[in-house]
Amino acid sequence: MVEVNSKAPDFKLIDSNLKQKTLADYKGHKTVLLFFPGAFTGVCTKEMCTIRDSMSKFNNLKAKVVGISVDQPFSLAQFAKENNLNFDLLSDATREVSKKYGSLHQDFVNVPGLTASKRSVFLLDGDGIVKYKWVSDNPGVEPNYAEIEKELSKF
Repeated sequence: MVEVNSKAPDFKLIDSNLKQKTLADYKGHKTVLLFFPGAFTGVCTKEMCTIRDSMSKFNNLKAKVVGISVDQPFSLAQFAKENNLNFDLLSDATREVSKKYGSLHQDFVNVPGLTASKRSVFLLDGDGIVKYKWVSDNPGVEPNYAEIEKELSKF
């Protein structure tokens, strides 16, 4: 489980363009890690589009935004295309990164064996230290977007 003021766990994931990304790729920038349960679902689409529509605020705060889900990179590529998403989407198909961050639903929506990322937000400083975290066990709850911006402005 990741805690505030701890070093964020490193990762190697494939993005929607089939390129490998690591946490180190975002070093030197504030980073917003957004774990979400699944592409093309109602709440996830709304969340990612809300973030897309707020990108100027994130850019002004000098923050990189990264979406992470257990979806395959091909699904994420189509999701990004259909929703004009302008930030990285990474595939955690093995579920290892979601586990490291304490953001994995087991038996998702009461289906035995079905797993998905929990809707979660981790704000990292330029050195990869977690400055804020929010993890929801309820996949229908969106994060508080104003709170994310407020917390990002603090560091």
